[in-house]
Amino acid sequence: MTPDPTALDPAPGQLPRPAQRPTLYFIGVTTGKSSIRTVFPRWADALGLGDVPLVGVDLPLHAPREDYRRIVEFIARDPLSRGALVTTHKLDLYAASRDLFDRVDPLAALMDEVSCLSKRDGALVASAKDPISCGLALDAVLAPGHWSASGAEVFLMGAGGSAIAISWFLTRPERGADRPARIVVSDPDAARLEALRSVHAELGTDVPVEYRQIAGAVDNDEVLAGLAPRSLVVNATGLGKDAPGSPLTDAARFPRDAVAWDLNYRGELVFLDQARAAGHVRVEDGWVYFLHGWTQVVAEVFDIEIPTSGPSFDELGRIAAGVRR
Repeated sequence: MTPDPTALDPAPGQLPRPAQRPTLYFIGVTTGKSSIRTVFPRWADALGLGDVPLVGVDLPLHAPREDYRRIVEFIARDPLSRGALVTTHKLDLYAASRDLFDRVDPLAALMDEVSCLSKRDGALVASAKDPISCGLALDAVLAPGHWSASGAEVFLMGAGGSAIAISWFLTRPERGADRPARIVVSDPDAARLEALRSVHAELGTDVPVEYRQIAGAVDNDEVLAGLAPRSLVVNATGLGKDAPGSPLTDAARFPRDAVAWDLNYRGELVFLDQARAAGHVRVEDGWVYFLHGWTQVVAEVFDIEIPTSGPSFDELGRIAAGVRR
């Protein structure tokens, strides 16, 4: 009988039991539905980590501050709790728990988010791995020179941690001319848009960025209709996975030869259905982003080297694909 990968998960509102062996945590919204629950044991075997459980901790969107602090304090004090991957709650957990971290890496400090908790010599370390994993995923989605050759733009729907990471990666000065002509970010939350504006101000990017506070999907449709051909349109809202629906209406009109990228790989993925219906849009889900996001965190938490390409990474991809949910 196959072991239940969620057997050690705490009940809603409860903390995990003290770890009996080295343990990794997954802090999200619906962690039990993720492919990583069946993938991780196989990765652990392939990477020589041994019998390391992955324990899911589900919290509602924008959970109370104390809920974030309780799980961070638990991981910090529990000797065999090695660390955690944080998804969906990256900004909220960081804001609630900043004073609990012994060390914060430069990208986490810049972006006010945490996607990885790890320990070094007993110290709790907060890291932002999304800028790295988003960049690796984008390099897999877009051909080299895409921006310089096309004059295309970017529309990021959702101003959370992934949008911050994507915009940081695409606007780095060292990319030279291979950067978007414009980035538009939309979100109903003015505070999140302002936080993103602050990050860009600190970075000093010269790529034009527009911040649109929206009331609903119709406002996103309006932005979409004004984009240049070959633009990248990203669903970074969680809609389609963490909550039902899409950030666009069914009447949305995609620019010609656009690339629609949903950061989700599971769920209804209504956004991608809408993009397919347009007939002239290349559709990408979040599977490669999932692979890079998790391998970056596993490498950090267990202090091991995991290549970002080549035979070893490809093998981890094959293992994951074999049990993809």
